Amino acid sequence: MARGAASSPAAATTPGLKRSTSSTQNMKNQRSILGFFQKSSPSTPSTAQRKPAAAEPASSPAQRAADAKSAVKSSNNKKALQRLTPAPSSDAIEPDEETPTVKKIGNNEDDNQSSSTPTRRAKKKVNYLESDSEGEDDDDEIFRPQPSRKRRRPAVESEDEFEVDGADAHVSEDEMDDFIVADDSEEDARPSKKRKKVSTRPAQRNNNPSFDEPKEPADEDLDLEIPDATAGGTAQKWTYDPDNKEPRKEREQVLSSAPVTKRKEKVHETEPEKRYPWLANIMDMDRNPPGHPDYDPRNIYIPPLAWTKFSPFEKQYWEIKQKFWDTIVFFKKGKFYELYENDATIGHQLFDLKLTDRVNMRMVGVPEMSLDHWANQFVAKGYKIARVDQSESALGKEMRERDDKKAAKGGKEDKIIKRELSCVLTAGTLVEGSMLQDDMSTYCVAIKEVILDGLPAFGIAFVDTATGQFYLSEFKDDADMTKFETFVAQTRPQELLLEKSTVSHKAMRILKNNTGPTTLWNHLKPGKEFWEADIAVRELDSSEYFVSKDQDNIEAWPEVLRDAREKEYAMSAFGALVQYLRVLKLDRDLISIGNFTWYDPIRKATSLVLDGQTLINLEIFANSFDGGLEGTLFQLLNRCITPFGKRMFKQWVCHPLMDIDKINARLDAVDALNADSTIRDQFSSQLTKMPDLERLISRIHAGACKAQDFLRVLEGFEQIEYTMSLLKDLGSGEGLIGKLVTSMPDLVSPLEYWKTAFDRLKAKENGILVPEQGIEEDFDASQEIIDQLHRDLENILKKARRDLGSTAICYRDNGKEIYQLEVPIKVKNIPKNWDQMSATKQVKRYYFPELRAVIRKLQEAQETHSQIVKEVAGRFYARFDEEYDTWLKSIRIVSQLDCLISLAKASSSLGQPSCRPEFVDNDRSVLEFEELRHPCMLQNVTDFIPNDVQLGGNAASINLLTGANAAGKSTILRMTCVAVIMAQIGCYLPCQSARLSPVDRIMSRLGANDNIFAAQSTFFVELSETKKILSEATPRSLVILDELGRGTSSYDGVAVAQAVLHHIATHVGALGFFATHYHSLAAEFEGHPEIAPKRMRIHVDDEERRVTFLYKLEDGVAEGSFGMHCAAMCGIPNKVIENAEAAAKQWEHTSRLTESLERRKGGGLVGLGWWSDVAWLLRDDNRTEGEAFDRGLEILRKAIETL
Repeated sequence: MARGAASSPAAATTPGLKRSTSSTQNMKNQRSILGFFQKSSPSTPSTAQRKPAAAEPASSPAQRAADAKSAVKSSNNKKALQRLTPAPSSDAIEPDEETPTVKKIGNNEDDNQSSSTPTRRAKKKVNYLESDSEGEDDDDEIFRPQPSRKRRRPAVESEDEFEVDGADAHVSEDEMDDFIVADDSEEDARPSKKRKKVSTRPAQRNNNPSFDEPKEPADEDLDLEIPDATAGGTAQKWTYDPDNKEPRKEREQVLSSAPVTKRKEKVHETEPEKRYPWLANIMDMDRNPPGHPDYDPRNIYIPPLAWTKFSPFEKQYWEIKQKFWDTIVFFKKGKFYELYENDATIGHQLFDLKLTDRVNMRMVGVPEMSLDHWANQFVAKGYKIARVDQSESALGKEMRERDDKKAAKGGKEDKIIKRELSCVLTAGTLVEGSMLQDDMSTYCVAIKEVILDGLPAFGIAFVDTATGQFYLSEFKDDADMTKFETFVAQTRPQELLLEKSTVSHKAMRILKNNTGPTTLWNHLKPGKEFWEADIAVRELDSSEYFVSKDQDNIEAWPEVLRDAREKEYAMSAFGALVQYLRVLKLDRDLISIGNFTWYDPIRKATSLVLDGQTLINLEIFANSFDGGLEGTLFQLLNRCITPFGKRMFKQWVCHPLMDIDKINARLDAVDALNADSTIRDQFSSQLTKMPDLERLISRIHAGACKAQDFLRVLEGFEQIEYTMSLLKDLGSGEGLIGKLVTSMPDLVSPLEYWKTAFDRLKAKENGILVPEQGIEEDFDASQEIIDQLHRDLENILKKARRDLGSTAICYRDNGKEIYQLEVPIKVKNIPKNWDQMSATKQVKRYYFPELRAVIRKLQEAQETHSQIVKEVAGRFYARFDEEYDTWLKSIRIVSQLDCLISLAKASSSLGQPSCRPEFVDNDRSVLEFEELRHPCMLQNVTDFIPNDVQLGGNAASINLLTGANAAGKSTILRMTCVAVIMAQIGCYLPCQSARLSPVDRIMSRLGANDNIFAAQSTFFVELSETKKILSEATPRSLVILDELGRGTSSYDGVAVAQAVLHHIATHVGALGFFATHYHSLAAEFEGHPEIAPKRMRIHVDDEERRVTFLYKLEDGVAEGSFGMHCAAMCGIPNKVIENAEAAAKQWEHTSRLTESLERRKGGGLVGLGWWSDVAWLLRDDNRTEGEAFDRGLEILRKAIETL
């Protein structure tokens, strides 16, 4: 390897390097490998230097002379052997840049630099100290991939870097030539005589025998000898003595007397507490330590004395980081974003980012173009992200200091580039489309909870920061917090703002059960951060988010916000949200849009109520398997092609309609779209790749939009305008589609201006909005100056070509040095005032005063122009934002069309049979489905067995459903509820026919869930949900109860189930299913006019103990649950099953005897529920009038008739 390096072309052309003639000459100079290692090669460290304590570079003659004095005297051959074993150069500890270099022996002043191998000499050192250019020059060095320290090739990197004098070349050449192993025929080892340096200390040279020729002939035999153990000097030889009975003593450590220079520890290798003592005892800005009730982890206390010791850059960093201690701060430095101290440690531990230093701080960095990627990575781990940007470039800083003499003469602080906090991003407040995970809304929610008359009341404000859509809500809830739970299940907040120490345990439980593991929880201080209503109103007034030109500013407030001024709790929650957005630097961008809506989680008057528990039980938005979308109703129905359409469709699913006319209008639109697919296909083909306009117009309003995105927005609205004109030409009729098409605002005139406002090709390719000539005067003037300077540069080039007589002269950029005049090396007569800047073999590059002056003017003009470009873009965005209401209205109309087309696509994909549901408005509720299949199973199950469902109307309101385990009872329950939701959204159903009354609420009690955090057992949770059903269900509700009472003993469970079923069927009058394994309930309610017994058909093989499930719903009561058969099918041992069967028969015999005795006494079994109703009617103090009372009397009369 060394020979190859020595004969490389780069080495050959380097002046001062002397090449050897042949390898034969090498063999003459080196007769054994001992001769090579006797040389004082600085790249071969001694044994002592390989110890961790030694931080010296490779050994030198002076070092060895010192070793010779201090070592124990021994023969020359032993000392030669001590140097026989070389240490690999990769193991040598390199000196730190601050470590002083050991002084070399010799008369050359540059010996300390040239004493290493070519590899060591050619390697650049990287200095992490801050430069005057604020890191912009050295960032490439810091983040450049480092070469491996294990393999070093003696290769020359460039012509300009490897320049040494003749003496040094002699040394290096010898090192490479001498690395040749002698063959076995050599008998004597004669050291090389090529190296003859003049020594400044001959006495030391003479005292070290290793520099002299061997005096004893025994040296000839040492090349292949194994060195003696004592040759190392510091190692002690141990010999075995059989007569010595004493235990072996510990060796005494023999310390080398060689001078040791301790390596300075790198900054990133030390703990932060060593450099910043105040990090050892962390406190918040109020001096509260962690663990204190008022401790705020979002900030940190820095003592006043510490500020005086900071460098200007450290001071700039800690002024920001002090207030964002729990946030990962990305600090812009040149072309990189850097993380310091604790943030750097986190980045290194989580993502293995390279850890290094900056000034007095540990640091990791990422290129600015990959900021979104790394910010996403941190956000996904649950961290907040702050971005600190440079508010000026290095050139802009120079221009500022030149223009402001005071700044130029100022202290250290003026020597750093100005930076400011640009924004703070959290999981719930992401605004950039590239950072958002999907098209659905992400909410940041502020919650105010109070107690009114013993019941909880809530004020809620939440925002989708990506679109700038705010929602306000205030309501008084029930004891079970039904509305609040529904709200949380509908929105699934990504970030929460809670008033510290005021949120109840029940509310916290609901939030924890309905939010993900990455949800951010912020506990704000009451009053100071979670504002009261009056403070919120005052802050909104003073901040002037809404300004009226000729009236009081309150008149400019959005109507919803103006109406909410009097709602104390909603305004307090909104105040907390405003304060938090202000910290994140997002408040003005979002609030000033004025996009406010009043939110009612349960719209009883207009929509079917799906509470939080029902959304979970029916798997509307998330499945019960892994919480994903697979197999959910939303996945089945959502066929929207635009991002904003998908978000609106989720609201449609959350709030199905109750008004028959509105439902039929949607169904008519679905029929029209499926009957003539032209509109559907035209819409889908034209708007398939539509950008997320709703989010992008919000970024345009904030003035934080890229030129390419602005162009996409304009092209998107042009596409919408073209598509809507096509739909008008097709004739969309008088129905819902026709109304939407005709209500579309005029987009032609607002878009007319933008057709010629700027160069679209340049915006797409360069990301710059270049206005057409005459649109922006300041831009035109600035561009003219730059064009003139380019013409001046062209004239200078022509003059140089003419004067020097060469057309090969041209301009060449070299890094940051632009427009260097490149002249071929053969061109002579270069003017003396030309300064050579760089060169290669063929050309040299120059600057001269005239060229320098023009380039400086050009750079300053470009810097000024870049500011004008930003201003022009800002003016464009503001002009576009003037039509915000028009843009938003058109987006909403397109969203509704998208949702209708989604329903049409979903309806046509259900297969056969499918039908349009028929809605009736009778006094008595009805629910009839013929051959109904479960909609969500159609894609995965090809042989699904359909069933008829009949509730209300001419049939009983409640079906008492019995059957074996796993016979399909729960599927029937869920299938019916999902079909009702689909029908009231406006979708077709997978059945032969469907006839139903609009349902006002679906209430469910499914599954067995306990809540150990709230100390609630399975039975307790069951009864809590049942109590909600009994208190809120109406005759228009659909109720499903699955195995109520299984969480307690059989007797208690039967009693509860019997009482609840009687009350719902007799007094509430709701439609529904009651699935149970308590078969005695069938006998109890045998003559009840509103309860019909149903069962799941099965085929039983008693001999094999096998059950075949037929999954068909039929009239009658199941013969049993066949638990033993299921146990056998699951592999339970036969002996256990036989014992269980014997016990079951005994209990069954006892219960049958009791039942027969009751029948003999009364001539017929009268349920306890009827006795209770009669007793209640006979009491004078309970005589009340009303619909429930009349219904109870009528049902009691019918029951008596049947008896």
